[in-house]
This record gives sequence, C-alpha cells and structure tokens, in this order.
Amino acid sequence: MPIRQMKESSEQHFVIKPQCQNLMHPVQKNPKAAQNGKGPPAQETQNTKVHNQSSPPSKNRGRRRGRGGRKSDQGDTLMRPSSRPCTAANKPVLAYESAGDVESSPTTSCAENAISKLCKVDMSFPSSSKSLGFAPRPGFGQLGTKCIVKANHFFAELPDKDLNQYDVTITPEVVSRTVNRAIIAELVKLYKESDLGMRLPAYDGRKSLYTAGELPFAWKEFTIKLIDEEDGVNGRKREKEYKVLIKFVARANLHHLGQFLAGKRADGPQEAIQILDIVLRELSVRRYCPIGRSFFSPVIRKPEHLGCGLEAWCGFYQSIRPTQMGLSLNIDMASAAFIEALPVIDFVGQLLGKDAISRPLSDSERVKIKKALRGVKVEVTHRGSVRRKYRVSGLTSQPTRELVFPVDDNSTMKSVIEYFQEMYGFTIQFTHLPCLQVGNQKKANYLPMEACKIVEGQRYTKRLSEKQITALLRVTCQRPKDRENDILQTVQHNAYDQDPYAKEFGIKISENLASVEARVLPAPWLKYHENGKEKDCLPQVGQWNMMNKKMINGMNVSRWACINFSRSVQDSVARGFCSELAQMCQVSGMEFNPEPVIPIYSAKPDQVEKSLKHVYHGCMNKIRGKELELLLAILPDNNGSLYGDLKRICETELGLISQCCLTKHVFKVSKQYLANVSLKINVKMGGRNTVLLDAISCRIPLVSDIPTIIFGADVTHPENGEDSSPSIAAVVASQDWPEVTKYAGLVCAQAHRQELIQDLYKTWHDPSRGTVSGGMIRDLLVSFRKATGQKPQRIIFYRDGVSEGQFYQVLLFELDAIRKACASLELNYQPPVTFIVVQKRHHTRLFANNHRDRSSTDKTGNILPGTVVDSKICHPTEFDFYLCSHAGIQGTSRPAHYHVLWDENNFTADGIQSLTNNLCYTYARCTRSVSVVPPAYYAHLAAFRARFYMEPDLQENGCAAGRKNTRAAGESCVRPLPALKENVKRVMFYC
Repeated sequence: MPIRQMKESSEQHFVIKPQCQNLMHPVQKNPKAAQNGKGPPAQETQNTKVHNQSSPPSKNRGRRRGRGGRKSDQGDTLMRPSSRPCTAANKPVLAYESAGDVESSPTTSCAENAISKLCKVDMSFPSSSKSLGFAPRPGFGQLGTKCIVKANHFFAELPDKDLNQYDVTITPEVVSRTVNRAIIAELVKLYKESDLGMRLPAYDGRKSLYTAGELPFAWKEFTIKLIDEEDGVNGRKREKEYKVLIKFVARANLHHLGQFLAGKRADGPQEAIQILDIVLRELSVRRYCPIGRSFFSPVIRKPEHLGCGLEAWCGFYQSIRPTQMGLSLNIDMASAAFIEALPVIDFVGQLLGKDAISRPLSDSERVKIKKALRGVKVEVTHRGSVRRKYRVSGLTSQPTRELVFPVDDNSTMKSVIEYFQEMYGFTIQFTHLPCLQVGNQKKANYLPMEACKIVEGQRYTKRLSEKQITALLRVTCQRPKDRENDILQTVQHNAYDQDPYAKEFGIKISENLASVEARVLPAPWLKYHENGKEKDCLPQVGQWNMMNKKMINGMNVSRWACINFSRSVQDSVARGFCSELAQMCQVSGMEFNPEPVIPIYSAKPDQVEKSLKHVYHGCMNKIRGKELELLLAILPDNNGSLYGDLKRICETELGLISQCCLTKHVFKVSKQYLANVSLKINVKMGGRNTVLLDAISCRIPLVSDIPTIIFGADVTHPENGEDSSPSIAAVVASQDWPEVTKYAGLVCAQAHRQELIQDLYKTWHDPSRGTVSGGMIRDLLVSFRKATGQKPQRIIFYRDGVSEGQFYQVLLFELDAIRKACASLELNYQPPVTFIVVQKRHHTRLFANNHRDRSSTDKTGNILPGTVVDSKICHPTEFDFYLCSHAGIQGTSRPAHYHVLWDENNFTADGIQSLTNNLCYTYARCTRSVSVVPPAYYAHLAAFRARFYMEPDLQENGCAAGRKNTRAAGESCVRPLPALKENVKRVMFYC
C-alpha cells in the first residue's frame, strides 16, 4: 500500500470553476487553440485501428505506428481515449467519488465498463508490445540562440556486406564466456583457411556467431581440444575435448537498417545493430577486461588506490547507436573500483590494518574479511608455475593451526599445516589466521591465506565507503577539455581502421567528434514577493541568489524545537546557530518565532527514539492542543543510521516536520548555507519559494490554458548484494495550478528490482464495500482536486530511471494504469497524457566547439545551461532531445536525455523543450537550475527517503504476519512501508 491515503469520507461532488481566474490571460474556450492551432485530437471511435510497421505515418497524433509484426491481441494496443478535455465551457458539472469507490456505486461500475470501451486496454497486464509505436518527432525546435557543440559520437559507415547469424552449441556446456571464447578462438585458428572459407567471425561469448558473408556450410560440427591452463601437476597440463556445432540461423537485413536510419521506417532492426556492436567489441574484449558495455585495463591509465585493498581502473564505454546522422559509435571515459591483485595476506592488512595479521582475529574482523572476499577469485602461489584458480566461498571459524581433515578413506586425520609441508614443502607462517574456504560448502577445501593471491581484473561490486567514493570521484571527475582529449586518444588508440574484425565486416569509424547544431534556450523570469526589493529575477548562467528577495509564499513557524545530538556542539553554540537560522528565515520572507517552545535539548546519538519522544511530549504539554510545527536537529558529521532513524520516527510515528543540520555547518555558519536551509524549511512548511512568471501570468503553452497536473515517478533499487530488499517506487504530482511548484509525494515498496510501478492503480476486495479502487495516480488526482478545486484536464508524466530496453514495457503498463485510475474516478474521464522518460545514466557528452571562447561556456568550461540538441545524434524518427539545463559545478556536465514516448497533447519540439528547461529553475532546495526536471528529481528524493522507513527486520522480502494479501495474483508479497502522518504527507517533506 502506498503511504499516502486519502480519507474516504472527504470527497464531495464539485463544479469545475473557471480556469485562471483573475489572472492576466483568460482561458481559451476551444482547447484546440492551445498551441499553434493544435490541441488534443478529436474524439475517436471505438473502431480506431493502430497501423502496423508497413503503414504510412498517420496525421492524427492519436494513432500510432507499430514497430513490427501483426496487430496484437486485446490488451496489446494503447488507444487514444475519448480525449476532448472538459472545460467550464463544454462540461459544467462533473463529480469525483471518494478514494474508496465500491463496485456497486454507479460511478465506479460505469468507470470499469468505460475502460474496455474507451481505452481498449484489458484490465490485466498487456502481453505484447508489437502494436505500439512511440511518438514520432513533430519537427525540430527553433527557439533559442543557435550554436555548434561537439558530441562524443563518431560516425560509423554502414557496411555493404551481408551479415549472417549462426547458432553455436558447445558440448559439454560451458558457463564461462572466457572459456567459450577460447574454444571459438581455437576453432578459428585451426579452420579459418579451410572449413570457414577465410571468414573471420565475431562471437558473443554465448550462443551466437556472426560472419560477413555466408560460411561454406549450413551446419557443421567441429572437435576442439583445449588445454586447461589452470590445472596440472608438476607443469603438466590437462587437455579437454569439446564438440562445437555451428548452424545457420538468419541473415540480417541491412536494407531495413538503412531505411530506418534515413527516417523512412519507424522500427529499427535491432538484430543488425546488435551484430555490428558485437563486431566492434570483439577486439576490445580480447585486449581488456569487459564489464557491461565498458572496457577496463590498468594499462589505459595507472590505477589509483582507493584504500582497503581496492583501486580505481580507468577504461572506456563503447556502444553503437542509430542516430539521424546514421550509425554512431558512442565513446566515453569510464572508471570503476577493482580489487587489487595482492597476496591475500596484504589485502587483509589493508582491510584491517597492518597489525591485524600479527594477532588472532576477532569475530567481527573475521566477518569483515569473509564479506570482502566471498566470491573473489584467488590463485595459489605455493605450487610454482601451476597457478590454479579458485573462488572463495567463506572463511574457517578456526585458526589454521586447529584445522584437520580426514585422509585415507576417513580413517585418519591430518592437519592442514602437516599436509602443506609434506605435499608441497610449504611452511605456513600465519597459523593463527583462518584459512580460506574454496569450492562448495559440502566439500570444503582449505587454503592458507599466505598461499593465495587475488586474481587481477575483478570488479568490486559491494558498497564503497564514503572515503572510497570520494577517491573514485576524484578519478572520474574530468574537466570538459581533458575528457574530450581522452576520448579522442581512446579512439586513436583503438585504431578501428586497423581492427581486423571491423575490416572483415566493412565497418569504418570516423576519428572526429560529431559537430552538432544546438540551441541555448533562454532562462525564465522568476517571480518573488512584492514586499522584496527585487520582485522578479532573471537567472544568469543558471544561477541567482536570494539577496533583496523574499519568498513568494513565506510560511509562519511559531512553534518549533531543537534537539542536539552532537557532543561537540555546546548549548551556547546551538542557540547561536538557531538564532541565526531564524533570522535568515525572517529575512527570506518567513515569519519565524526566534524562541523555541522548550530550551534546546542535548541528547545521545544512540537514544534517538527516546530523545525525540521526550522533546515531542515536552513541547505538546506546553503548547496544549496546538501542533509542534518544526523540529531542528543538529547531527554529528558521521551519524550512521541516526539520520534515517530520525526521519522515520518523525514522519511515520510523531507526525513532525524536521530539518537536520550537520555539526560542521553549525560551527562554520555561512549565509549561503542558512539561505538554502531556509528554502527547504519553507517548502516543508507548505510554502513556495518562487514561481515562474509565465506560470502566474498564464503564458505557458499546454499548461496554463486548462488545469494541468505534472507527475514525476522513479523507482530506486537496493544496492548490489542485497538479494531480498524491496525496491521503492515514488510518484509526485503538482498540487497547484497554474503555478506548478508544489508537489505531493507518495511512496510504496514493491518486489525486489521490479521496475514497473505496481501501485499506480490497483483494486482490492473489501469485505463490507466490495471492490475498492486506489493507487498512487488516483490518490494524487483526488489530492489535486482538493488543493485546487479543479480536476486535471491534462497530464504530463515524467518517468525517471527507465533504460531503453524497458521503454515498451513501462509505457504499456504505466499508461494503462494512468487510464484506469482516471476512468475509476468518473465516466468518460480520460485527460490526454504526455509520457516522457528522463535518462541520466547515458554516455552522451556535449562539449563547446571552441573551449577558448568564454562566451560559449560557463566558468567550469562546460556548455551553457539551456543547451538543447534534437538533431543529428538523436533518434532517427522518435521524439527525443538532450537538454543541459544546469551550470557545471565540477567535471563534465551530463545532459539529461528526454524521450517522449507518448504524446496526446500534441506538444511541439519547442513546447516540451522550453517547458522542461523552465521547470528546472523551480527546484525548491537551491537557487540554481538543476540537471533533471524537478518532478523526476523530487520522486527520486522521495524514494530515497522511504528506504529509511524500512526497519532492519522489514528489509526481508516477506509478508507481515496476518496481513491480508491485497495484491494482484502472481505479484510477490512485499511488506508495506509504515504510513506517513497526515500533516507530513500534505507537504514536500522529502526536500
């Protein structure tokens, strides 16, 4: 269940009010006149069809082209609903029911029927995406100052050869890709000039082999003998025999790919693109350590020590992508943490300290070593030239000197010390240390730590410490000019023109960065309170400040308290800090009582719950019947779980809004810090810091004309190694119109690593009321109506955290949920939806065309905030763009990639780009434009906050005892998060 729940008895029938009352521009009665004469398309009939991949593009934006194949079954096609938005002019009276609509009510039963009639979407999860086509590009943007930027994309000339795929079956089956590659490499070495007809194939390491041109056979079996380099006694190597069956599967259609790149087809042949990607990776796979789409090596750049036996390796990312300029090879620099190839004894010394190996280990130290080494591959060093490799499965509980094992058919026992001395002449020195356990747990093999060395090239996937993260960021962080030079050097070093595989397949790679036309969008004017000296503000290079300005809606804080968890902060220092903070809040436009309800309370960090409740009850006894509005908390700089525990207790148990401040900021108070904290406090109290001048003047196309709600959604997953913790989904939605500045947030736990947001819309059975509708979308729509007095007639949905491979799946499932949520509220209620995916985890970087031209860069050397690109390096046919909306702070700025998957509001390129850029100036926590559109940013913050709500015993993926399963069939059972208190969830508590 999501945390946010609406009171079921609070919903009433309502009349839509005239929009934008008393504002500068009245609403147009005809919604089709919203932007350039365009608007949501006219109502479609029930028999509207979706075109397949061979159909010509439709002029009606409500219809979509498919990406291939036949029309799918019911549930596969996303149709335009009856979409003419309701305005005061064309529909005077409409009603919402309560959040607990029951099946027997007229509204809900009609809504259930309307879903299948209007939405053409089955109530179950769609089984296919064959009929779905993404929004086509409506044209290119024209707004802004034109300029040229360089992108880390390198043109790849399309080969004119046939690409053939063959299936590979290796017997006996091999799990390791490295061994598979060694087998195929041996096959090519032996048979290239004979059976393979001089072909040089590319291999994916698993089941597929690719050639340029056909092999001389349709299928053939080969026998390959491979020497096991990791085995053998006294230098003798064991030979193993494999049967390799190669069988023709298919031929890739390069004509289809050429048409797609030219924009003549909407569906890209993924198979052909994948083959070319594998071909260009083949040589790098042999040279470097491949991880995902990146390659790492200690020879690319000298590794940097991260501490505790870890080091940072540098490398490069490589991926071939379809773009408007044709095929493009995207190259970027990369870095990752690797385990140092140290003797295990030295690794333990770095992990625990050098003195640790000279004494017996404590239980906690043994556990720490076990966690660090479990799954790590080691090689033995006590057998001379024989370097057999093993994977560590654990650590013995006893020291080496106490370990014995059975020999001679279990009739006698021998110690590990005796065995290594007699068998290998190896004397164990560190007998007080435990042994490594390798192999499986049933048949444990013991290896002394001093006889093992960590194998090179193993990425560290566990959680890094704060110091290690800082050290890794120092390696990763490069100024734009340095990063550009490194990328160019990487391309030259890879020498694609000399790559035998690229030559074989006829692929030619340019050595020059792509020059791309870009535009710098203007910054929006921001509105502040009339009482300030400066009533409005035009940000300069993505920044501004609060000097001479007052918050447009400053809140009143009259009852507050402070709790000090830092032993180093004396009471007098804490009082001085609180006084300065209160003064800054007043200067910024808030009314802030300078005196707390009770004196500042000093508490121990390990008694957070007891201390919070003591302060809370002390305040409540004094103010009698009134609310404690704010709790300030001073925390130690290194506070462990204190911050998370405080937020969980305040927000889910006590109903307290809190603001935490670290000790270092209390001692070194700066005006900028206090100003930023005051911004956070104001929005947590329910205020607004600033709004777009165009918003309150009703001048934002396709937002200001009719009530519009803007959603942001994200899913955060548990860290690597956490196999059962749930994922956390968060959805925020604007609660003020036309300002679109306040966002209410809902969170829920869902199945481990589930990317689709399960609780957007849901139904469950109530014994007394029947089938009840709910979910995060529905609750936020109702909340919007309560806050504004109007219902949303347009939905803009920014979805964060989705990879390209999940686009279809997420759009099908979540757009379906949005429609069901709307239909469950009211018959025929289907506001038009624009669904936009926001991506930050991509590898496109934009550089200034001339780094010496200071007018084209910010002070860090990055491109100017507002730089947008929607040509050349973008998708050949679909509606996407790159936007760098922020000024760089350090390193190379990463533009956000926005991909409009579905657009029933008929946004122009300029419309959605300028809206997105302008929203980035409304982020509540600072006076800077941010790199990601705020609704998506807020959703990420809310999801991150909600992870603190899970107590340790709740982090297992199990059901709470006695809880009724209200989830859909087949969905894994996840314990719900504790509910937020009512006064908390009304405000932006996550800021």
